[in-house]
Amino acid sequence: MIRNTVLLSLFSILWTFPIPIILSLLINQVRSKKFQRVTQTIIYAPHFISVMVLCGMIRIFVSPYGGLINIIAQALGAPQAINFIDEASAFRTIYISSSIWQDAGWGTIIYLATLSSVDVSLHEAAKVDGANTFQRILNIDVPALVPIIVIQLIMSFGNLMSVGFEKALLLQTPLNKETSEIIATYVYEQGMLKAMYSFSTAVDLFNSVVNILLLTVVNAVCKKLSNVSFI
Repeated sequence: MIRNTVLLSLFSILWTFPIPIILSLLINQVRSKKFQRVTQTIIYAPHFISVMVLCGMIRIFVSPYGGLINIIAQALGAPQAINFIDEASAFRTIYISSSIWQDAGWGTIIYLATLSSVDVSLHEAAKVDGANTFQRILNIDVPALVPIIVIQLIMSFGNLMSVGFEKALLLQTPLNKETSEIIATYVYEQGMLKAMYSFSTAVDLFNSVVNILLLTVVNAVCKKLSNVSFI
C-alpha cells in the first residue's frame, strides 16, 4: 500500500512535472498569437473534464470489446484483445498517462505567465550575439522559470503521499488491486466500508505527518541548492 503510493507519486512527478515546462517553452516560441491561443485552448480543455467522466472514458478506451487501444494494438499485430484495466502492471501507465493528458496543458499557465514577463531585449541581444533558438531558451527562458519550478517541485513533493484518491478508486478493480491500492483508497476502505474509524484516522494522520516532513526536507534541500526558500 505505502509502496504503491510512493511509486505512483514518484512516477507521476517524474513524467508529469517536466511536460508543462517543455510545452510552455515550445508554445512561447510560436510567433503567431492566434495559433498560440488555439493551441492553449485545446490543451487546457481536458482539465475541465470531471474525474468520473475521465475514468469512464479510460475504461472505454482500454476495453477489450472495441476499445480504441485494443483496436490499435490488434492493427499492429497483437494476437488478441487485452483487458488493460484489469492488468495490475498497466495501472500506473494508465493513471499517469491520463494525468499527463488532463493536466499538462493546465500546468503551462503559470510557466507561460512567467515567460511573458521576460525582457524581449534579452532575446534581441542574444540574437545579435549569434545565439540560436535552443541557446536562447537554455540561457534566458529556463533561468527565468527556475524560481517557479522550485516552488512547484516543493509543492509536488509535499503531496508525495497524497495521490489522487478519486481516480485511483474509480480505476480500481479486484484484479489490479496489487498496484492500485494506495493509502487514500485503503483509508476509505477501512473507515467507510469496514467502519474502523479510529484506525483509518490514524493512518490518514500518519500520511499527513509524512507529507509535512517531506515538504520541510525538500524545501531545505532546495534552499541549500538554490539559496531560495519559499517557506
